[in-house]
Amino acid sequence: MKNTIDQSQLHEDLLAVKEGRIKEGYKFGHDGIDEYFRFKPKAFNIILGHANVGKTSLTIYLMLVQALKNDLRWLIFSSENEPYEIMKKLIEYYKGTPLEAMTIVEFQSTLAYLSQYFVIMDSSELLTYKSLLERAKDIHEQWKFDGFLIDPYNSLAKDKDALAGLTGHDYDYLASTMMRQFCSNNNVSIWLNTHAVTNALRSTHKDGDYKGFPSPPMAADSEGGGKWVNRATDFLVIHRYTQHETDWMYSHLHIRKVKSMESGGRPTSMHSPIVLRSKIGNTGFTLGGKDLIKENEKAHEDLPELL
Repeated sequence: MKNTIDQSQLHEDLLAVKEGRIKEGYKFGHDGIDEYFRFKPKAFNIILGHANVGKTSLTIYLMLVQALKNDLRWLIFSSENEPYEIMKKLIEYYKGTPLEAMTIVEFQSTLAYLSQYFVIMDSSELLTYKSLLERAKDIHEQWKFDGFLIDPYNSLAKDKDALAGLTGHDYDYLASTMMRQFCSNNNVSIWLNTHAVTNALRSTHKDGDYKGFPSPPMAADSEGGGKWVNRATDFLVIHRYTQHETDWMYSHLHIRKVKSMESGGRPTSMHSPIVLRSKIGNTGFTLGGKDLIKENEKAHEDLPELL
């Protein structure tokens, strides 16, 4: 019947759920995160956090783990970081040592190796969500990627034609719909970083070790409001107590929403986030004392030889 779904496919999908045959999302290789969060093709994931808490750093680390463990390739659009800053993080996370301490051969071979998994978009031009997705589609036709980081949504220009006659809420809803369609049509997962509103910083812990420090933002604290959590496949919050005397090096990863728990993952409890510790020199993170990159043996394949 025209304009209706394929009934045979619907039957097969329901049968797969009934029989427990839903394909699980890709793991990170550590129970401390795999229980709560997985990489899932076609997922539209939102990552929320206050400014300057290390959202990009931790996000890129998790992307690198997935690249090395599961052969996933990533496209990166980051308007708040220079391309060399992004690649510097990736190289240092992979090697576990500052770029300045590497030999020229180590640097060049690592760059060549990681360039198989990561491509960085030119962010020097102000783009709307429409033009960004169009350029990403062009790249995807030439170089198939599995994940697409947009960092952050707030830096994209407003599309005047699309905005005409729309409220800000409706415009963001349209943008999220187009991003979801991009995921579905291209079998790509978008990870969208977004900032919390400034007023959210006024919400502080009332007691405990973090008394007086800003609390992790809630979904409704997203710039643009709570619609983002409604549109997201999974919704994450990254928080860090940057001014804390001893705990400033710990990044708290809250999983607020997991749409499909059948394929792996579930929300963390409100006061029990996944806690990752920044390594000395900001050369990566550890979870329960283990560097997820070092834990994945695939990360230590021979690097390409340079003549």
